[in-house]
Amino acid sequence: MTIQVQIVKEATPELVDAAAVLIPQLSSSARAPTLEEWREIVACPVTTFFVARAEDKIVGIVTLLLVRISTGLRAILEDLVVLSTHRNRGVGEMLLRAALAHSRSAGARTLDFTSRPSRIDANRLYLQVGFELRDTGVYRYVLDRE
Repeated sequence: MTIQVQIVKEATPELVDAAAVLIPQLSSSARAPTLEEWREIVACPVTTFFVARAEDKIVGIVTLLLVRISTGLRAILEDLVVLSTHRNRGVGEMLLRAALAHSRSAGARTLDFTSRPSRIDANRLYLQVGFELRDTGVYRYVLDRE
């Protein structure tokens, strides 16, 4: 199986359809973006969106944010998901490595992300690629609860 990772330059119905299948495999509460929302994501200057293709089909996605803050350029990874039928075939690793290379070339010193401990295979992959588990607290405030 040949896997190609590419940066998305244009929102397409194919991307909408692929996300409709992939996003529910990542989160039971999130909904997949609409075509208009994809246009916003692709056009956003801090967002780089990658897709992995196998047999001319999108089988994985990841979002990379490059944000300049007072302490430097931060790279943040979000929403990495691989189609369940294509897991354990190197797709996730290729997406991670593409995001790492892009972050490095942009001048970021580190790349951060969070992952639920229950995602055992995914967490194993992150460690194999060279990520280190940090002893930090992640806080969330739900804005739409008021």
